[in-house]
Order: sequence, then C-alpha cells, then structure tokens
Amino acid sequence: MTSTTALRSLRVQIKDAVAEVELIGPGKGNAMGPDFWKELPEVFEALSEDETVRAVLLYGSNGHFSYGLDLAGMAPVFAPMLSAGGMDARKREGFRRQIKDLQDAVSSVSRCAKPVIAAVDGWCIGGAIDVISAADIRIASPAAKFSVREVKVAIVADLGSLQRLPAIIGEGPTRHLALTGEDFDAGRAYRLGLVTELADDVVGRGRELAAAVAANPPLVVQGVKQVMNRGQEPAVQAGLDYVQLWNSAFLASHDFNEAATAFAERRPAVFTGN
Repeated sequence: MTSTTALRSLRVQIKDAVAEVELIGPGKGNAMGPDFWKELPEVFEALSEDETVRAVLLYGSNGHFSYGLDLAGMAPVFAPMLSAGGMDARKREGFRRQIKDLQDAVSSVSRCAKPVIAAVDGWCIGGAIDVISAADIRIASPAAKFSVREVKVAIVADLGSLQRLPAIIGEGPTRHLALTGEDFDAGRAYRLGLVTELADDVVGRGRELAAAVAANPPLVVQGVKQVMNRGQEPAVQAGLDYVQLWNSAFLASHDFNEAATAFAERRPAVFTGN
C-alpha cells in the first residue's frame, strides 16, 4: 500500500484487522483537492487487496468530515474548458474524462472488497456526501451537518450522490436535498436513514462497529457486500456515465462563473439560467 508518510490528504493506520483512513486536508475542513482525488483510490485499492484488513473506518480530522470539493484547489480542472467558453469539443471530452476519474476515485470506496464504515462529525458537504454514500455503513455525531450543496454552485452533482442516495434514503428525499441544496442536521440524517446511528464519540463507535465486522468470517462479510452491490452497480454506473456527458456539455455556463465569482466575493449568487 502507498506509504502513509507519502500521503498528504489521508492518514492510514492498520491494527487488529481494521484499517483507519483519516481525512487530514491539507485544505481547510479537509476539503478535497488534487491530493485527495489521487490518493483516495490508491489507498482503497490497496486496502481491498490487503489480506490482513477485514474492515475499514473512514473519518475526518479536526472536528469535520469534509467541506467537500476544494473549488480553489481544483480550479485547474475546470479552467481549460471554461476558458474556451465550452466551445472546444476536445477540451469538453478531456473534462468528461476528468469527471470520470473523480467518479472512479469515489467508487473505489464502494469497490473495496472490505466493508467501509464512515463516521461523520461536523460538516459533510457536496463531494463528502458522494464519498459517504459509497460506504457500507454511515454513522454520525449529533453535531454532524450535511448538505448536497452542488446546486448552489451551479453544478449537477456528478460523483455519485444522485445515483447512490435513492437506494439509501429514497428518491423523494434525494430530490428534495439535491434540488434545494439545503443544510440538514444529524437528527434529520438519522430519520432519513442516511446514517444508522448517532453517537457522541462517533469515531469510538465506528471502531466498535469495525471490530464487530472484522470478527465475522471475512469471506462471508465480503460476500454480503458483493451481493448487495451487484444489484445496484449497473444503475449507478449508467447514471454516472450520463452525468459525465451532461456536465461536460453544460457546466461551462454564465451561472457557474457567477457561482465562482460570488463565492470568491463572499456574496449571494444571482443566477440567470445562462
């Protein structure tokens, strides 16, 4: 596996058949920048192959899971297409491939042969929802706060939440959250079924759950995950493929530029549908 000392966005520790993967930044609120998107699939693919690992616990540092996509850090991903006004087909195709790479990074959590438990404290926004949606078990602290925020920045969420959340919380709640972009607290997340438990010491409880999973027959545990994923994966992948095309065609917009400018200027965005 990639040496923990070589990682910048994640810290990995393995003990008693449980791997702990901690989001550590380097951006504020563990925002997901280029390092994260490179390292996440490397780590989860390695853990999937590691026969000493039976379960994975995923959580954030410094009181938050993650603020989501690091817009400033990921600007180079968007810049080439936006600079061409969305009119350069080659750049649009390159952008589609970049979206696919980010999707594949999130899907590495779902593909991991070992069950993944996400323990959420503090904020879990946008791309962070995509990541926890790919986990097998989600728990939260009472202080956790969530948002499927992409609509607020003129983006159709494209990394898996629109594909995976309906099977977790239902289509109606998914549409509600994705269309409003509103914040919601841990109590609502629990009532919706996004998380299955609330715990004051959410990482401690996550460790207990991971240990319980790791104590079960490993091939049977992996089989449960594979069988349950089998029925969902074709529909999830079809949705991911479609949103690649949608965003490569429509993301370069006046509204997206307005969202980015308003974010930088710390003011409300005014969208025109252009």
